Amino acid sequence: MPRPYGSFWWYELMTTDLPAAQRFYDAVIGWKSQKVDQPGGAYSLFMNGDTPAAGALPLLERGHQGPAGNLWIGYIDVPDVDAFTGKVTAAGGTIHRQPEDIPGIGRFAVTADPHGALFVLFTPAPGSPPAAPEGQPGLIGWRELMAGDLETEWKFYTDLFGWTVVQEIPMGPMGVYRLFSTGGAGPAGGMMTKPLQTEQPHWRYVFQVESVTAAAPKITAAGGAVLSAPQQVPNGQWVLQASDPQGGFFSLVSSSP
Repeated sequence: MPRPYGSFWWYELMTTDLPAAQRFYDAVIGWKSQKVDQPGGAYSLFMNGDTPAAGALPLLERGHQGPAGNLWIGYIDVPDVDAFTGKVTAAGGTIHRQPEDIPGIGRFAVTADPHGALFVLFTPAPGSPPAAPEGQPGLIGWRELMAGDLETEWKFYTDLFGWTVVQEIPMGPMGVYRLFSTGGAGPAGGMMTKPLQTEQPHWRYVFQVESVTAAAPKITAAGGAVLSAPQQVPNGQWVLQASDPQGGFFSLVSSSP
């Protein structure tokens, strides 16, 4: 069954050191990096067994340098990339890379919300590979926006993509954590206003593993940093936040510690 438009389609790491990133994520998540011949430069698939889980590319080589530097970025499915770039700017967002084609894959544009969190608009080509799967170890488990301002960004994304509120979780002085649906069954992710002292607004992608506790020493051994110790969240799962050796933020989630 096709996903509704406004769903996340793919996840990509933009990094200043592709070989180092391959070694790091293979060691931490258990992926097997696979080089891919692609017009325009080097590209790597992170394979979860036989399943492509995400991709990676050299950030500077491909001209993707954005305000966040090394980062994970998500592709959001839309029916017409060119039309949606106009909607992004009209809603207060920014276009960092104008629409262009990836032969046989689709058409994309690199954009940002009103406070600068980057994402990609993407229209898959007929017969292109399916959207990235999720819901098991080695695959995406959640998406989280650390927003410049929750209500500003919520209006931006829901006006563009029709996302809906699933639940709001009070976070005390930190405000509200809003779970949202992109049209599928259950919540697709969450968003909140980021703490003032933290990094600039950004999307953080959460990859599922067997145990976040077991993954933590792998992160530090491979040269990354654990930014928050494993902790249980309201749905009963366990989460840790981390960065790779080049500074790219990501999170891990597991059903038990």
